[in-house]
Amino acid sequence: MAELKRILVRATNWVGDAVMSLPALAAIRGKWPEAYIAVLARPWVADLYGHERFADTIIPYHPKSWRDRRETARQLRAMNFDCALLLQNAFDAALIAWMARIPVRTGYARDSRTLLLTHAVPAPEGGAIPPHESFYYLELLRRAGWLEGLPDEALIRLGSRQEAREAGRERFAREGITSAVVGLSPGAAYGNAKRWIPERFTAAAVRVAREVEGVVALFGSGAERDLCESIRTQIEAAGVRAANYAGATSLREFIERAAACRVYLTNDSGAMHIASALETPTVAVFGATNHITTGPTGPLARVVRRDVECSPCLLRECPIDHRCMKAVEAEFVVEAALGLLQKKTGG
Repeated sequence: MAELKRILVRATNWVGDAVMSLPALAAIRGKWPEAYIAVLARPWVADLYGHERFADTIIPYHPKSWRDRRETARQLRAMNFDCALLLQNAFDAALIAWMARIPVRTGYARDSRTLLLTHAVPAPEGGAIPPHESFYYLELLRRAGWLEGLPDEALIRLGSRQEAREAGRERFAREGITSAVVGLSPGAAYGNAKRWIPERFTAAAVRVAREVEGVVALFGSGAERDLCESIRTQIEAAGVRAANYAGATSLREFIERAAACRVYLTNDSGAMHIASALETPTVAVFGATNHITTGPTGPLARVVRRDVECSPCLLRECPIDHRCMKAVEAEFVVEAALGLLQKKTGG
């Protein structure tokens, strides 16, 4: 593999996983600084990779039929890749690389795809690597011989965060928002079990916005727009300005606006991972999911949770009384947010 010149990376499919794979992608560029690197990615995560410098091109991938897959394979075959590295675990990732006749196909031996890989890497067993999911992608590189060792701790950063921050400030300024912005993501794609109580998000956002004399910007998917609008109405009823961007931004625009926020309040979500990777002070409420494996990283991130006997359950819907989230009071999130702001300013 010393002569690899053209590398295809099959990206992960979901925003949170995509963010947690960023250290691995940066390590690939570090290993092959002169190589041409393309990232094959679903359209909804493509903008995340497009922000970064490790890729020479992003190839959108959204197959709806076998014909689409054959066309993608034909396109990839014409690009003459030396190697495909599959960060995604699915059978489809290996199949496309095989159909494209890429001579070296490296990925974890998962999802019954071993025969399609030239380098099938055994997946790490429980306890073999540090628990945070970012190490899972880095370990693939280490086992493939592309990385000498794993970092001492999980730290995920978007390399373009300063440029994104400046672009986000310009976006807000064009709308007349020049004061501090408190970002708020009250939704979570995985399921309702991950969602903190909306009224407590409202209370926390109002108190933090008053402290920084700012406005609240709400973010989410189109399906979460009504939730965000309800919270926006409650925030403005409390005398704090708020804007609802749910369903109204591309991923690129969201990245820029999140980078420009003074602080970000969120559930465990893709938005959480992005805000943290941007070095925006991020407070994440956890309950049903495991903050050790998928929590935000770095000194400007805080997880707020309370120990209950059934958490983390990893369920999409709570079958009982959502006690893990009910145990988190608004004041806990406010305290964490103000503590991060004080830490960032050196106060």
